[in-house]
Amino acid sequence: MGLRLYNTLTRRLEEFKPLRDVVGIYTCGVTVQGPPHLGHIRAAMTRDILVRWLKYLGYKVRSIENFTDVDDKIIKKQEELNTDWRIIAQQNINIYLDVCRNLNILAPDHYPRASQHITEIISLIERLMEKGFAYQKNGDVYYRVRKFPNYGKLSKKSIDELQAGARIEIGELKEDPLDFALWKSAKPGEPFWLSPWGKGRPGWHIECSAMSMHYLGESFDIHTGGDDLVFPHHENEIAQSEGASGKEFVRFWLHHGMVKLTGEKMSKSTGHYFLIEDILKDFSGNVVRLFLMKTHYRTPIDFSRERLEEAKLAFMRIKTYLDRHNEEVKDIEPLMWEEFRDALDDDLNTPRALAVIFELVNRGYQNDSLEIFFSIKKYLSILGFKEEKRTTDVSPKLVEIIVDVRNQLRKKKDYELSDGIRKKLNELGIIIDDTKDSSIYRWEVK
Repeated sequence: MGLRLYNTLTRRLEEFKPLRDVVGIYTCGVTVQGPPHLGHIRAAMTRDILVRWLKYLGYKVRSIENFTDVDDKIIKKQEELNTDWRIIAQQNINIYLDVCRNLNILAPDHYPRASQHITEIISLIERLMEKGFAYQKNGDVYYRVRKFPNYGKLSKKSIDELQAGARIEIGELKEDPLDFALWKSAKPGEPFWLSPWGKGRPGWHIECSAMSMHYLGESFDIHTGGDDLVFPHHENEIAQSEGASGKEFVRFWLHHGMVKLTGEKMSKSTGHYFLIEDILKDFSGNVVRLFLMKTHYRTPIDFSRERLEEAKLAFMRIKTYLDRHNEEVKDIEPLMWEEFRDALDDDLNTPRALAVIFELVNRGYQNDSLEIFFSIKKYLSILGFKEEKRTTDVSPKLVEIIVDVRNQLRKKKDYELSDGIRKKLNELGIIIDDTKDSSIYRWEVK
């Protein structure tokens, strides 16, 4: 049947067919007022798996992920730290890029920044004003929501529903409480750019419309981001972009579920989050990747160190099996290929794809073969796991002999010598797990 993706716009699975020869993908990236947390990494990981699978299927891909480096949050952080907003943004961008490299997340073709696309933003606002979708009030520019007949088509919210909770804040000069800012006049001490409406800066929503259309055209294939962005951010992107162009903006909207900490969404604005930098001090990039992929991208994840530890043990089992082999991987027809392919074709179902890998690992422990080994290596590569070297040069065959000798010592109740062997193996990065009747080993991973 081919690749099927769940489209938030239609609320159903749809077969993916690209508009052009190159698949265009835009991802709403990080607002860089602070270091990234695990929720930001899930957004990047969703894009990563999507791009990897599309490329494996033979598609050419052009992927864009933006940085929001100028907005209300960064201006507030500038005031708190008494540091220039550009320095704050660059520091956090550097951290984010380092983390993505650690996690083996594919870099997009471009990482555009809002501050570097002011010309495109102003041009798009001018087009909206010419068509009557936008108006200016004392240096601020607003979008006329009621002018766009399909407003609410992504979030499935009606104008009447939105009207009930809308209001005009103090200092705003909107014609209608539903209208939203495209351009904000500068206040003292804020960053600003010159525009036809005076000194000011862009609103958040218009930034993504301008950048995505600049790199991917007025219509493109896939837009990804967190499900917390469906409204108002992505709804407003549609209104702005389609209002200006008169064309369908995006064909497929893919939204990932939130990463939650004690049941609440991770968020820098509330201080309720866990920095990915801190997680990577104790867990490898492969373990974090496995932790995220064990849950389908559209399903929320409850974060805990216990679940990361579970992912660590699961990855240890994979690695311990792989470390039994040192053969060069060959291009063979992998085992359980249909099951693996069908999993990823079914809306990037990584839990099912991982289940294939673990099934093969189990087979490998019971009745090993090179076909099993090659298949697992291939599937891990497709899913973006980095190849990890052994923490020791000790031969797996030798380790198996040592563990077998230790098992004999335990049967003879020579616990002092068997504990000494365990300690020495641990020093070499080899972990021994004792059961009632025997012992098994695994290679240590971070």
